[in-house]
Amino acid sequence: MTTYGTIPTSSAPGPSTNLEYISRAKERIKAGLGTRRPWKLMFNFRSLALPSGLGDVFSRVRTNVGFFRMNYAIVVLLILFLSLLWHPISLIVFVVMMAVWLFLYFLRDEPLAIFNRTIDDRVVLIVLAVLTIVFLLLTHATLNILVALLIGVVLILVHAAVRRTEDLSLDEEAAGLMTGVRGSPGSISS
Repeated sequence: MTTYGTIPTSSAPGPSTNLEYISRAKERIKAGLGTRRPWKLMFNFRSLALPSGLGDVFSRVRTNVGFFRMNYAIVVLLILFLSLLWHPISLIVFVVMMAVWLFLYFLRDEPLAIFNRTIDDRVVLIVLAVLTIVFLLLTHATLNILVALLIGVVLILVHAAVRRTEDLSLDEEAAGLMTGVRGSPGSISS
């Protein structure tokens, strides 16, 4: 029996395979960024008030940093990006590190595992932050990087201190953020 004129069933790399890959990447980006909290919730002006004391400041900062961790990381990375616009080598290093951030922090569906050990989400965040800073400092844009990080940290601390926490829905996902365990991206109810 001859098979002249039949269409092969094996999928050779072609335009359809590339489209499937792009489609999957888009879905992962949407799902990965879905773990961040809504910006409207973060900047709800009715929820801003001065804390009553130092204990209230520490409580608010701890709760808000746990709840808005992904948003705060995006804000700091955006400030850092803007500070590096006039340093092309630093900007290239930053873009490469952003790709690493996307795959290892923002777009992960499941916890990171190395040698069959699950790595805590906070550890991944700290290691990526330190590596990003070290690699950028090696590009001799030290003053820009330090000023950008200082601005980012001050903004986060001010927001976290004045943002009330009573209206935050501390569901299972938020409790997971407090302990460093991340739930599935589709399970957010806020």
